[in-house]
This record gives sequence, C-alpha cells and structure tokens, in this order.
Amino acid sequence: MLHLRVISPAELSDKVLEILDGCVGVVNIVVFPGAARSPAGDLVQFDIAREAANEVIERLQELGLHTEGSIAAEQVDLSISEVAERAQEEAPGDGDDAVVWAEFAQRVDEDTRLTWAFLAFLTIATLLAAIGVIVNSPILIIGAMVMGPEFGAIAAVCFGLLRTDKDLIGRAARTLVLGFAAAIAITFACALASRGLGWIGVRSLGTGHEEIEFIVKPDRWSFIVALLAGAAGVLSVTAGKSSALVGVFISVTTVPAAGYFAVAAALARWGDMAASAVQLGVNVAGMIISGAVTLLVQKAYWSRFGMRLPARPGGSQR
Repeated sequence: MLHLRVISPAELSDKVLEILDGCVGVVNIVVFPGAARSPAGDLVQFDIAREAANEVIERLQELGLHTEGSIAAEQVDLSISEVAERAQEEAPGDGDDAVVWAEFAQRVDEDTRLTWAFLAFLTIATLLAAIGVIVNSPILIIGAMVMGPEFGAIAAVCFGLLRTDKDLIGRAARTLVLGFAAAIAITFACALASRGLGWIGVRSLGTGHEEIEFIVKPDRWSFIVALLAGAAGVLSVTAGKSSALVGVFISVTTVPAAGYFAVAAALARWGDMAASAVQLGVNVAGMIISGAVTLLVQKAYWSRFGMRLPARPGGSQR
C-alpha cells in the first residue's frame, strides 16, 4: 500500500474526492478542510494499492494539483485492515509487479544530477578498485562495485529512451561521462604519485593477477552479464526491491574497469587501458539495452490496465 497526502485548493476538493471515490484500490480517505497553510487549501489523505496508484496520481495531476497544491506519497510498511486487503484484491495486477511511473520518473531525474556526493562516492569506489587491482584483492574490488553510484544515471538513460526524452538522456549521459572522467583522473593522479614513490611499478599488473583478469578480458559473457544485470537493476528499482540492487552492483565491472584503466594509464600499459575501456563500454551499453527493453515490457504490461507514462515536462503523455 501507498499513503498519499494531497493538498487541494478548496474549489477543487470535490473533484478530488470524486476521483478517489471512482477509483479501485483507494481506502482510508480522510479530509481536513482548510488545514493546509502553505500551499493553502484542504488536506486529503488516503491509502491506495500500489498497483492502482498510477491512475489516481495521473488524474490528480490533470486537475493541476502538482502546481496549485501538492501531491506526496510514501510506502505503508504495515497495514492491518480487511478493507485495505480487499482494495488490493480489487486493484489490477499485483503490487510487487507494479511500477509507479511518477515515483520512478522523479527518482531517475534526481539520479541525473552531478552532485558532490555522486562524484565522491564514484571517486572513492574507483580508488578502492584501483587498490584492489594493484594488491590483487577481489574483496576490495567487490566493495568498490557495491559503492559505485552509477546505476541511477544508467536507469535514467533507459527511461529517457523509453519516452524519447532527449533532455533526460543528455543529463544522465553527462553525469556518467563527467563522473567517470573525474574519478579516473583523480585515481590516475594517485597512481602516478604511487609510482613516483616506488609503491607500484610496471610489473604491478603482471603475473599473479589471474583472479582479477576478468576486468580486462571483455567477451560474450561480459555482455550477457551486463544484459542480465541491467534487467535486474531496473526491475529492482521499479518494483521497489532495492535489496536486489546489491547483486546488480556486484555483477558488473564498471567501477573496477575504471580503476584498472587509471592504474594502467599511470603504468603506460596501453593494451590493458584499451581492454578496460572496452569492458566499461560493454557493461554500460549492455545495461542500457536490457534496462530499456525491461521498461518497454513493463509499459506494455501495465498498458493493459490503461496506465500511461507520466508526461514529460512541457510534453505530451505517451
């Protein structure tokens, strides 16, 4: 179940209640006339089955409540109510499969922002991966995989492809390119300093590194893994199964490939640089392809129930 809080101008409240009364999956409707001060209006709260949320949110947006009022939603962790159970049974589809498109759109939009936190996490992850490459530590490399924050931007590219939103794709691609460029540059500088101090040398990536050679040996399996990880990642985000994202992060070698590239550049190992760059590209491309296809399948599935994607800013619904 989701709990929605709506602030509605008084003149629109009757229409809001009419929408709620006419939609399946809506329960526990509570109205506080004139309770809201900023923005001013009536406060309407209700619970709704996750699989029925798209229609209600869409119709509330059509009333203009996202500009003249406010719409907020949060997950209900515990609901002990036979009425709520019946509402979930009446709603189309299954809650575990439901995609709340407005929620997903907002999430990926936030993930396209090139913030200091994003750069810090990606840089630290790349540094950890580089150290793991040097000391031949799969544990450090796995830790770097988990820490990397890049999947949000990749999911944004997938969503941008689904609704042909060039602006979203551009912002997400910019975040990925600039983020990895900054992380690789800082890691490269640190690797150069380590080489100058004599901590690493041209043999640091030589023999004895068989356990981590998968980072610089892209093949058909690398692409297949990326496809599977991209599909699993999008499913985990859209269906609210965020715990599965850890497995996605561990599956693909985007951050380790970036770390390997930086170390190889500092040691002038051009072949390893090229191989790690190919690995990075293969993984990102594979996740984008499978992620976009997964979203397309989900869109087709939920279109059976008349549920559409949210409108792009300044655009039409699809």
